[in-house]
Amino acid sequence: MNQSAIFHRTSEQMSYSFSEDELVVNLKTGKDVEKVFLIYGDPYQAGIAGGNEAWTGTREEIVFKKDLKNHTWWTTTIRPEYKRCKYYFELHGKEEVLYYFEDGCLTKEQMEVSGKMLQYFIVPWMNPADVNRTPDWVNETVWYQIFPDRFCRGKDSPEDPNVLPWRKGGVRNEEHFGGNLRGIIEKLDYLKELGINGIYLTPICMAESNHKYDTMDYETIDPSFGTEWDMKSLVEEAHARHIRVMMDGVFNHSGANFTPWRDVVEKGPSSRYYDWFMVNEWPVDMTKSTRDGQFYSFAFFANMPKLNTNNPEVIDYIEKVCTQWVRRYDIDGIRFDVGNEVSHRLLKRLRRVLKERKSDFYLLGEIWHDASQWLYGDEYDAVMNYPLTSGINDFFVDRNLTKEDFACRVNACYTMYQQQTNNVLFNLLDSHDTDRLMTRAGETDVFLQELTALFTMPGSVCMFYGTELGVEGGHDPDCRRCMPWDEVENGEKEEIFTAVQRLIALRRQENTFRSLYFHFPNEIEEPRCIEYIKLNENGGKIRVLLNASEQELLIPAAGEVLFQRNFDGKSLKPKGTLIHRMD
Repeated sequence: MNQSAIFHRTSEQMSYSFSEDELVVNLKTGKDVEKVFLIYGDPYQAGIAGGNEAWTGTREEIVFKKDLKNHTWWTTTIRPEYKRCKYYFELHGKEEVLYYFEDGCLTKEQMEVSGKMLQYFIVPWMNPADVNRTPDWVNETVWYQIFPDRFCRGKDSPEDPNVLPWRKGGVRNEEHFGGNLRGIIEKLDYLKELGINGIYLTPICMAESNHKYDTMDYETIDPSFGTEWDMKSLVEEAHARHIRVMMDGVFNHSGANFTPWRDVVEKGPSSRYYDWFMVNEWPVDMTKSTRDGQFYSFAFFANMPKLNTNNPEVIDYIEKVCTQWVRRYDIDGIRFDVGNEVSHRLLKRLRRVLKERKSDFYLLGEIWHDASQWLYGDEYDAVMNYPLTSGINDFFVDRNLTKEDFACRVNACYTMYQQQTNNVLFNLLDSHDTDRLMTRAGETDVFLQELTALFTMPGSVCMFYGTELGVEGGHDPDCRRCMPWDEVENGEKEEIFTAVQRLIALRRQENTFRSLYFHFPNEIEEPRCIEYIKLNENGGKIRVLLNASEQELLIPAAGEVLFQRNFDGKSLKPKGTLIHRMD
């Protein structure tokens, strides 16, 4: 048995409280381990610990597992009677049994050595205050990301000579098309009809650019988007339709015209804001890249100086801004831009303050990689699940990958964090920072296969505006094209719209779609046909089939079909999709 592949610790996502009564225990092993038992009980079951303690626990097989690329992930949930737990693992290989403790593996003979001091895994106490609690409503949410300048311009918006006429096709970063908050309000009924119940707005505070990630004033709505009253109205009108609203917080850096930064550029070390930023040399040259290290900025852009979120004054200021947003607009969440570069100190403070003001507030970090250190229950609720984005995307663009590769990539995404985090992850296939899904997919059938995978995964779902119409576009800025409202009005993309609308409805109506529980039976021999089964807590099951092969596959009687594409009741065509109920 490969002992170097065996790993467990009583922290992070390996051992944690799922609730006040439930303890999740996970173990990672090599694929040579065929069976695992957990032996657990109360640490004081046999009295106070001593050298000759005779302790025996309950022995239960761990039956749930997920395949990873080179490992197996075993998972179980137990309910320690007295909120404490002491445990070890019994591992079975083909010809070997080992017992895994905190200090390593023992053989049966070593276990029987008299007087041996066994180093059990110990969970000393399941404190309710330490449970990672995430907002329940997020799992039921289908988000719609809006880039305001390109979504919709309100009908009664004043004339603006700097605004270009709405158009199709490519766009440039410096172009303004005049989309605004009134335009979003006018389209709320459209979003409700589509099935959307969450809006994620990219930045709307005053800034020079059309994307607004170069903030000038965090306390003022950008005049090109509207007024404070417009933002209040948008949230009120959205809430009246049971749609939540999330703002984008750009706190890693500011814009070059943020008043404190302008003061620093002018006065240097004598500025009261000098330590609000990370300046290494002064005076600073704002006309070139920051690769020379004069000061730190976002991605070497001189017009986006990095805020010092370690500074107590900066932390106080950002806290004031966030609480003001909640108080003024009654928003339901904040997405933190470049969320892996702001300080942990800031995030811990914001979580405490914002949750005190609104207990089910959603804190989302923009992090593109393993974000475990931000997700222990005292900072973000979740992150943007870009690892899932790439896992789904890569299978469809790389025809050398098999269904086993797909399963391992997806399983890796859902063994990275605690279950309560998985339940509210922000899953997406495209955004303002990526090329468009339809451009990558290349055709409608593949586009809908990828969306089917997205809509049946644990977490919440986010669609970029226009995805329901199959809008195309390359990387930034091409992905930020104007919303083609003419195609909505003339029904030009009705086929795609109807299919996406159906997936949204199923996602919201069928709790099995949103469930944390799934497995890959891989009973179909075709290596390019993805097959997985979603289960809910009441025993309900749905089966998802995505035929990414060039072969027509015979499928047994499917039962109630919930969604299908290129399926005739007996066979699943190439690029075909089938979701059916199994219960």
